[in-house]
Parts: sequence; C-alpha cells; structure tokens
Amino acid sequence: MKLLSFAVPCYNSADYMEHCIETLLHGGDDVEIIIVDDGSQKDNTAEIADRLAAEHPTIIKAIHQENGGHGQAVNTGLKNATGLFFKVVDSDDWVDEEAYDEILRVLRQSVEHSKQLDMLISNYVYEKEGARHKKVMHYSNLPVNEYFGWDETRRFKKGQYILMHSVIYRTKLLKDCGLELPKHTFYVDNIYVYYPLPYVKTMYYLDVDFYRYYIGRDDQSVNEKVMISRIDQQIKVNKIMLESFDYKNITNNHVKKYMFNYLEMITVVSTVLLMKSGTKEHQEKRRELWAYIKQKDYFLYRKLRYGFMCATTNLPGRSGRVISVAAYKVAQKLVGFN
Repeated sequence: MKLLSFAVPCYNSADYMEHCIETLLHGGDDVEIIIVDDGSQKDNTAEIADRLAAEHPTIIKAIHQENGGHGQAVNTGLKNATGLFFKVVDSDDWVDEEAYDEILRVLRQSVEHSKQLDMLISNYVYEKEGARHKKVMHYSNLPVNEYFGWDETRRFKKGQYILMHSVIYRTKLLKDCGLELPKHTFYVDNIYVYYPLPYVKTMYYLDVDFYRYYIGRDDQSVNEKVMISRIDQQIKVNKIMLESFDYKNITNNHVKKYMFNYLEMITVVSTVLLMKSGTKEHQEKRRELWAYIKQKDYFLYRKLRYGFMCATTNLPGRSGRVISVAAYKVAQKLVGFN
C-alpha cells in the first residue's frame, strides 16, 4: 500500500502539467500520482499523461474521463486512491522538494507508531505572477510538530483558513464521510476542505512551505473578472456549504466556530462580488442569497448577517458599497489572492 496518493486533475494542461508531476515524483515509490485527464481535447494532455504513466508504471496512473469539471476529477482520484493519505495538486501548481521530505517523514512516522492522523496541515505559497515578494500562508496559532485535536486549537486569524493547498487528509476518512463533489462546478475546493471537518479528530501542523500555488493566468478561476462571470458557481458552492450540516448538531464548539468562520468568508466573497459587478441582476441575486440563508437557518442568518465581516459588506447605500469594496480590497492584499 502506498503512503500518499496525489490526485492531479488535468484539463488542457499540456503547457504546465509535466512540471507539476516532476516535483511530485520526488516522493518515489512511497507515493502514487493519479493523473485525471478530465476530457481534454484542445491539446495533448491525454498523451502526456499516458507517456508519464508508461515511464513510471509503479508510481503514476493515467485515468481518462468525460469532462466533469474539477470536482469530478477529484472524485475520480479519490475513488482510485490506494494510499493511506490523499492530497489534491492542481496541474499548474507544484510542491517544494525539501518540504516534501518532511511531509513524508511525518506521515511515515504516524503509520509506524500506529498514530491515527486525520489531517496534516502545512503552509502554501502564493506564486503570484509579477509579485516581488511571495505571500506565505502559515498557521501561527496552531501547535507545531505535535498531534492535536480541535480543543487544542487556538483562535484562527482572519485569512488563516485551511485550504485545499494546505491539507492532506486520511484517505479512509474522506471515503467514509461520503465526500462527493458536484460535477461541472467551480470553487469546489472549499467544499472539499469544509465537509470532512466534523469527522476530523487528530491533526498535525508541519510549518514548512510545501505547496506552491501559481496565480496569475488570465483564465484562472480565481481571477476576479472570471469569478464575477461565474458568480452562479460561487453561489452554488456557498449554498452547498450552508446545507452540509445543521450547526446545532455539531457538538464540538471549536469545530463549529471554525466552520462558521469559513462559511462567513465564503459568504463575504459571494456578497462583495455580486456588489462589485454593479448590475441590477446581480444585486437581485445578492438579495436572493441572503433571503435563502434566512429561510434555511434563521439563527445562522442572524449570526452571519450581523457579524462584523458580513455586516461590513452589507452597509446600505452608495457609501456603504464603497466601504464594502474598500474592505474587500484590503483583504485581497492581505491574503494575496487575485
């Protein structure tokens, strides 16, 4: 059995996927790399995947499927994973080899010492095109180099969210909790991280800069103009996260608080993007989103609507919109997204 499975969703990724795979091969036979060709037709992604699998038959699997979007590619990777642990690496990103060695060391030790590890957290770096200084997202409020549970976590700072880039899950946990991402939907990485959280009992934070998150392509899904054009996808993910759990049934207050903060962040992004577009259609969608939250869970609605972050992005009138967008721009600069 492999120690760590990587799923690498690829859609017309010929220009950059080989660099990603080369960095993952550093793990040798301890890892398996599952390249999921998600119906690529515009380039030779499929041929590259098959060639790499033929060159490294004990490490790389190439799987071809009809286009189902990023979420379906992740589903396929998880379904075919045989490793004890599971991580998603997007085909335009890569990993740091020195940090990689540390990641494998901790995972290996958890197995050798029969220590159940549900989630390993490490840092990620925004490799933003044109940026002189790379923004490193680390988790200074978490215990370092030790196993811990939710009760040992201290308050996460705003912007210190556990994202797909920073997390490695225990494979069986993902399969047992019933995680399945929706097809043909962008921004499902938020669901991927969020949904398994109540099932996580034991965590470990390794303070190394493992994942290199490339950001800057014009067609990238996190480009703000692209996000506004796909706002219905953002709203869909927002609603799926809202529907995932009844908060009253989450017994651990630390999990509940963190999940609320995560949902709050996603709702702020939805709200401000709808506001920034400036169209009457999007203003109506903004009102519909809040009406939906109110109808779905009134207690959660009040907690979200009148919390600091959402209240700031829902100030009335023209001046309110100016303040909301200004706050959003500050958040962009602090967090480093596009």
